[in-house]
Amino acid sequence: MNTTPLLPRWAPRVRKSQVWQLYENDARGFLDEELIDEVGWALYSRCKSFNAAVEAVHGQVECPACRQVVRHSVQPDELLHCQACGWELPWRDYFHTLQHQQLSGDVQVTGLFQGFIDRFPKAGSPQVKMLLIDNLLHGFHWNLVSGPRRATAVNLIQGRYHDVVEFLDRLTYGPGSTPGLKEAYAEWRGKVEFTAQGWQDTRLKRLFVKENE
Repeated sequence: MNTTPLLPRWAPRVRKSQVWQLYENDARGFLDEELIDEVGWALYSRCKSFNAAVEAVHGQVECPACRQVVRHSVQPDELLHCQACGWELPWRDYFHTLQHQQLSGDVQVTGLFQGFIDRFPKAGSPQVKMLLIDNLLHGFHWNLVSGPRRATAVNLIQGRYHDVVEFLDRLTYGPGSTPGLKEAYAEWRGKVEFTAQGWQDTRLKRLFVKENE
């Protein structure tokens, strides 16, 4: 009999190579519907995992066995118990699966991700899907007083924060790009510069030196 406790499984972040090819194709005016769906559904799964992880930290765990909500008090020694199917796991062990997975954020982020979860399955064209993906990838963690604080791309794309931001800065745009993408990029870049100034982040500041010389 297998007595190993069932642990939650979190959708991984999307590979840079997938995102890079998506934007390369789009810049040439080629909307690869298969790749758009591949990236879009991977992001959809990641957003669902992210929001479920945030809910878990705030006292509502989704049972990995039957998907019922298990409410808890977020105490380290607490035993999670699903009344519907009998699944059990110490909260400490559950929380361990969340650590170092880029699965934490505020309500602005979960709202952004939920918007993608709601809209992507209903998107009727590859152009709309591409715009939804682009809007998601260029989102930010926000502070209601000071504004944008941190790009959400690191929660969605594999890599360390600075590497992911620099990767997005290198994405290809061209005459064939889906209308709206280049404008969204310019707005995103301005917010990254703002956050770099606020955090005195010299590495990110270097992204903007060429424009200020």
